[in-house]
Amino acid sequence: MQSIMNQRRLFTGAAASGRRSFMSRNRRQEAATATALSGVDARQRPPYQIDEQRSARGFTLLELMFVMAIILILASFALPTYTTIMQRAREAVLRQDLQTMRQLIDEYTVDKQQPPQELQDLVDAGYLRGGIPTDPMTGSNDSWKVDVEQVPTAPDASSTGIVDVHSGSDGTSLAGTPYSEW
Repeated sequence: MQSIMNQRRLFTGAAASGRRSFMSRNRRQEAATATALSGVDARQRPPYQIDEQRSARGFTLLELMFVMAIILILASFALPTYTTIMQRAREAVLRQDLQTMRQLIDEYTVDKQQPPQELQDLVDAGYLRGGIPTDPMTGSNDSWKVDVEQVPTAPDASSTGIVDVHSGSDGTSLAGTPYSEW
């Protein structure tokens, strides 16, 4: 019986040394502090404690200003890239439209044995099914500039009509050439 009590003392620590009572006093203080923290003023709380009232209110004006400043800085980096990409896309559409219309003008001239008198002739004959394309630089489908010249249609005959088409824009490309010269 006595050996069991000795084992219990060894297991729980040295009761005679006073360490056990000191540790339990610390534990009691920690428990009392933890329960009392809910009623303590926020200025007395340790910095690692979360202030539930503050987190429920939301963000401060200063925090929102910092976030907005960061977003504006990032947008200022992206905006020039975006405008350049959009310009390149419009130029690619213009090149494709010019190539298509020039090819259709040549086909019309070979098929009908005379060049078209205006771009609407390509639409009326079914060569341009969707209508005259919109000039991506001007945003209009009636701003195209056409070159009208004499075209030989037979060995001894010629006819006047459209031989080439250009953009009606006065702007210049990213490469520095005017769109009206494309």
